[in-house]
Amino acid sequence: QVQLVESGGGLVQPGGSLRLSCVASGSDFSIYAMDWYRQAPGKQRELVATISSAGSPYYVNSVKGRFTCSRDNAKNTVYLQMNSLKPEDTAVYYCRWPGVGIWGQGTQVTVSS
Repeated sequence: QVQLVESGGGLVQPGGSLRLSCVASGSDFSIYAMDWYRQAPGKQRELVATISSAGSPYYVNSVKGRFTCSRDNAKNTVYLQMNSLKPEDTAVYYCRWPGVGIWGQGTQVTVSS
């Protein structure tokens, strides 16, 4: 069964860091780009970062310089390292496998003092 499972969310103070992981089950993970999205309360789900099959990342402006997306194809895993977190980063974070058309279950990130 093809699925994505995220982990690593939690409560962190402003300025802190978290690393999210997304493990994919299924074959051919390495040939696909992967996405990270987030959805804050009352807002639409928005793209945060994309990483190509070759490992080239793209970031939206609001996280550029603070977030780093990477992947380990041997572990079928994509990561989102989040530094210098701000209260406005509070959201449920989802990974998405666009080539297969599935989403993970999401992991809550709360940035608050």
